[in-house]
Amino acid sequence: MQLYDKDLLSVQEVRTLVEKAKNAQKELALKNQREVDEIVSSIAEAGVRNARRLAKMACEETCFGICEDKAVKNVFASRGVYEHIRDMKTIGELEYNPEKKLRKIAVPVGVIAGLIPSTNPTSTALYKSEIAVKSGNAIVFSPHPNARNCILETVKVIRQAIAEAGGNEDLVSCITIPTVQATDNLLKHPDISLILATGGTAMVRAAYSSGTPAIGVGPGNGPAYIERTADIPLAVKRIMDSKTFDNGTICASEQSVICDEDQKEEIQKEMERQGAYFLTPEQRRKLGGFILRANGTMNPMIVGRSAEEIARLSGITIPGGTRVLVAQEDGVGREHPYSNEKLAPILAFYVGKDYRQVCDICCQILHYEGAGHTFSIHTKDRDMVDYFAKRVPVSRVVVNTPGALGGIGGTTGLMPALTLGCGAVGGSATSENVGPFHLMNVRYVAEGLRELSDIRAEMPGASEEKIKVQGNAQEDGCIQQMEIEEIVEQIIKRLRSM
Repeated sequence: MQLYDKDLLSVQEVRTLVEKAKNAQKELALKNQREVDEIVSSIAEAGVRNARRLAKMACEETCFGICEDKAVKNVFASRGVYEHIRDMKTIGELEYNPEKKLRKIAVPVGVIAGLIPSTNPTSTALYKSEIAVKSGNAIVFSPHPNARNCILETVKVIRQAIAEAGGNEDLVSCITIPTVQATDNLLKHPDISLILATGGTAMVRAAYSSGTPAIGVGPGNGPAYIERTADIPLAVKRIMDSKTFDNGTICASEQSVICDEDQKEEIQKEMERQGAYFLTPEQRRKLGGFILRANGTMNPMIVGRSAEEIARLSGITIPGGTRVLVAQEDGVGREHPYSNEKLAPILAFYVGKDYRQVCDICCQILHYEGAGHTFSIHTKDRDMVDYFAKRVPVSRVVVNTPGALGGIGGTTGLMPALTLGCGAVGGSATSENVGPFHLMNVRYVAEGLRELSDIRAEMPGASEEKIKVQGNAQEDGCIQQMEIEEIVEQIIKRLRSM
């Protein structure tokens, strides 16, 4: 009975939150660009001020990741996102083309449903709040139950920041009783205009099947190719930095390292020198049986854990100081657990006889899981970048940079984001890093430039037809003139004979 009551309470809470968000969004729609930007700036400043405190809460509640790295992500999601979107025109008239007499006007979608994962809970809430308000919308969050408290505290910080800037704090709100029924009702609520889904595959599928327009992202399973012209120590450092950042919880982090066959020994030694441990065949088998559940999905016990903790949980012994666990792989699919996404400091290690075979392996991995997401390449050969960019089924090819930070726009020129679109190949509505422009519509105001007669005059053969018509008219005119003269002459003759 208590569970039933909880479900009812959670559904009623959703209805109340959406109604308040709808009213707050109507108020926001009356504000100008400067007023909206002040609210977004206030959210960003509050996120930076509370970055460490919220990071600590997230680590303690979820047991995922590294506190200092989560603080970095909070600052990135606050200040980093704000600095990128600060000067974007998102309210009112966006553009006017006097030559075409065409105006573009921003139209907010209204109230957005935001799904928040447990891997990046506080940073995702900050990021989604900023881009939602920047584009003139309100947002209601459905938190992952395992990160409920830290997400609610983040929303509390955001709401206070909104109020301090003169906005309605109900622009950002969050379900406090997270249940399956609450999330389902939020996604299907008639006043929800768009879903912004970040989370597991099941959650993203639920968003797309809700009947409400949705922007969802699929899993990341990005391979990283260390090409033969690469600076190997630097390439390995970048990969190790990426894979250990917040213990691998960013979906753009590398999941596999691939190299040419004749460079395998050199790259393996360099990885070991920088803290990677290559598993023995027995350890590889034992850990492989632990990282995936019976249904083939990632075991949550490995997510965001350190290499030493994962080794302890799976019952294997590794050297002290190990940063990343590496398993040599020779295939892709369910029987090859290391070919899956692993949001932890675990890497698969593949070799190919040349770059062509390496490309084939990368494509196999991505089509198995991670299509449309991210691919990393370390090389000094621009032709190699072009070769892979034309072939790998991803939306982001990041070059000579840590995959995790490059994919989210931390070390590259991409839009800073924690929701990374995977395009059609990945079942996503966009292939871009999601920003304010994805959360609005554009209304076009177009003035007339031509008349129908102008269009007809431009039709193929119109000139020849005009000449022909004019010619016929002239001929008809001559005949009519001759007939008139003949009639006049006959009348004159009759008059004279009288």
